[in-house]
Amino acid sequence: MRVLILGGTTEANQLVALLANDPRFDAVLSYAGRTERPTPPPIPWRVGGFGGVDGLTKYLRDQNIARVVDATHPFAAQMSAHAIAACAIASVPLLALERLPWPRMAGDRWIEVDDFVAAAEALGASPRRVFLGIGRMQLAPFASHPQHFYLVRLVDPPRAPLPLPGAELIVARGPFDLAGDRVLLVNHRIDIVVARDAGGDGAFAKIEAARELGLPVVMVRRPLIPARDKVETVGEVLRWLGHDELPAERGV
Repeated sequence: MRVLILGGTTEANQLVALLANDPRFDAVLSYAGRTERPTPPPIPWRVGGFGGVDGLTKYLRDQNIARVVDATHPFAAQMSAHAIAACAIASVPLLALERLPWPRMAGDRWIEVDDFVAAAEALGASPRRVFLGIGRMQLAPFASHPQHFYLVRLVDPPRAPLPLPGAELIVARGPFDLAGDRVLLVNHRIDIVVARDAGGDGAFAKIEAARELGLPVVMVRRPLIPARDKVETVGEVLRWLGHDELPAERGV
């Protein structure tokens, strides 16, 4: 079975590892290209967009793709929407592997907003020390609020100057742990955190650290994605593909 995996998440990598040595599957992994120097997977892979819905539809047909698994980041709404449209046109079954949102727990001081413009406005007029754990593509709205100090953590060094003059930059690749993020927030005297509701374990430490320190978190809700079939675990994807061996049975 020829399978296209739209990746960029830990769950996508787990799925790839399970399909790599199974002769029943001919899988290819597609990275969006947001992260530089991704770890080469054990299957054929590609980097970059497809050229919109039409380009993805052509790819599905030209490559004889039989199934598509959308395991992109929960905020990759455009790619997910393109996958829904292209799969419908090409009559290719699609399943989304979508991690659960983070649960709001006792002690959390979340200010929930719908987008990054609203997140920047939620910081208020008075100067604050802000930790931005949202990725490089969403920094621009905060440039209109230069009264704040911004601590920015990115996976890769930026190729161009940040749109936030005077911001302090940390380049680090997760997963991060509670102890490390707690020290980070304390040492930089952060008094508010901005995060996107990515779900998963890799970036949750900053939310836990903010809870322990009693700091407010401006939490950006996930973007809306058109209705699609979706599951929450790699095991469910394997069942959908007809794989008869679940991750738990192989120690994953």
